[in-house]
Amino acid sequence: MAKITEKYEALVILSTKVGEENVKALVEKISALISANATLEKTDEWGKRRLAYPINYETEGYYVLFNFTSAAAFPAELDRVLKITDGVIRSLITLRAGE
Repeated sequence: MAKITEKYEALVILSTKVGEENVKALVEKISALISANATLEKTDEWGKRRLAYPINYETEGYYVLFNFTSAAAFPAELDRVLKITDGVIRSLITLRAGE
């Protein structure tokens, strides 16, 4: 029986206080984690944007959108890893509807 896969997107907001090199390293680390466990379709870096409200005294964040296809168990693991990763302010993983 084939493994059922779904299409997901993960929006991650990274802290700009860690420096530009560390932001790039975090994007590469998250991309590598997704690639190792799923099929990474696209990484869309939105860049530095103002937050709607301050989070941990920060008013700006570096936004990155990852589109990937994976088994249903992986997004929960990715969410767990993102929550404990230094430099990640917020993350949201959603199922892409209608694809």
